[in-house]
Amino acid sequence: MNDQSVLRIADAVGRFGRSRVRTEMRNGRWSMPVRGVVVLHNGPLTRVQQLEVALATCPPLAALAGPSALEIDDFAGFHRDEPHIVLPEGARKPVTPGIITHWSTKLDERDIHPGREPRRTRAARSIIDFASWTDNERYARAIVLAAVQQGIIRTRDIREALTRRGNTRNRALIVESVLDAAGGIQSLPERDFDRLRTGLGLPAPTRQSPMRRADGRYYLDVEWKEFGAACEIHGIPHLRIIKWEADLERANEIVIAGPRLLIFSSYATRRQQERVGRQLVQLLRRGGWNNQR
Repeated sequence: MNDQSVLRIADAVGRFGRSRVRTEMRNGRWSMPVRGVVVLHNGPLTRVQQLEVALATCPPLAALAGPSALEIDDFAGFHRDEPHIVLPEGARKPVTPGIITHWSTKLDERDIHPGREPRRTRAARSIIDFASWTDNERYARAIVLAAVQQGIIRTRDIREALTRRGNTRNRALIVESVLDAAGGIQSLPERDFDRLRTGLGLPAPTRQSPMRRADGRYYLDVEWKEFGAACEIHGIPHLRIIKWEADLERANEIVIAGPRLLIFSSYATRRQQERVGRQLVQLLRRGGWNNQR
């Protein structure tokens, strides 16, 4: 990715000599987008070069981080205009405006890839940072799940990277999302749903109830046959359109076959229980359940 066209002035002088640098700058063949950084051409900067310029204004051990590092690693759907850069603990913040800075004591080869340019955090570290820097839980969850779905990282890489971190914002949510990405509905323990159900006084359902369709058998996660009601819990949102379309078709066939169907994410079942509970109660009451709690 790095064509070595963005250099700190000191590096450019060391590579070409002070006289050459002055001549190219004076003749307009090279440009200086910010003080102390030279670009070895006079044309528009590519997106990667823009990030390299921002990084070049920071201390040598700094690295692109979070969304900026992931952008270069081809992570799609979560673009951020402002460069995010992680600095060594105690380093001075760059004076260049528009840079989002973070500090860390963990910038060795376990978290910074030694052979990739521009210098940036490894994908697993980048995902954890990105998810921990947002105060929107749904967005943090989407970051983790999308990274796994896009093949940017493996779930075990995130788990291993988490072991090296201390306090991490959204840590529990990141762990939950990793489990969801790895195992789908099996990562949601039955006791989680049962705790919600029993707290509402809902009747016990049938689990993994078989249904038939033209091309084979499939199972409902939760069904109350007596009340013509069913519930599906998805462990991972489907960013792949083909899988999403198949799930929509499956949901439609379930409803056509009989039971009214609610679909929840495992995130909602864990963290939006008031809404999930309210909708479950309404579903069962419509089917004839008369507990008026």
